[in-house]
Amino acid sequence: MWDIFKLKRLGIFAGGVLFGTAGVKLLSSKDAKNVYTKTTAAVLRGKECVMKTATSVQENAEDILEEAKEINEKRKVE
Repeated sequence: MWDIFKLKRLGIFAGGVLFGTAGVKLLSSKDAKNVYTKTTAAVLRGKECVMKTATSVQENAEDILEEAKEINEKRKVE
């Protein structure tokens, strides 16, 4: 005899399969691909901006390090 919990599990499974199938169709649609493309382009623009900032910070840090070494050399001489 069918138990109420078995029917509930079967219903949940069937709902999951249905939702998964609809999800695959939705994710592979032309509109979804357009969203993925635009999102990827935005991420690449963001990456470029971050890389420029990181390069600037690195260059400034190298300048500071060199100046600090010069200060220490001058102190040694004095």
